[in-house]
Amino acid sequence: MKSKRSILRRFKVTATGKIMHLRSFKRHLKSNKSARARRQKEIALTGSNYKKVKKMLHF
Repeated sequence: MKSKRSILRRFKVTATGKIMHLRSFKRHLKSNKSARARRQKEIALTGSNYKKVKKMLHF
């Protein structure tokens, strides 16, 4: 089966099997955000979202 192309572009799978995605609010207007908010780039999926994305990735 083929994987969903949009899912492949938005998520990446780590060597340990975690599915990572980019956080929102990262594109512009960064000057009024805290350094911590600007620094955090990726976050792992958990729960039902993890199961749905894993199913679409076919791995």
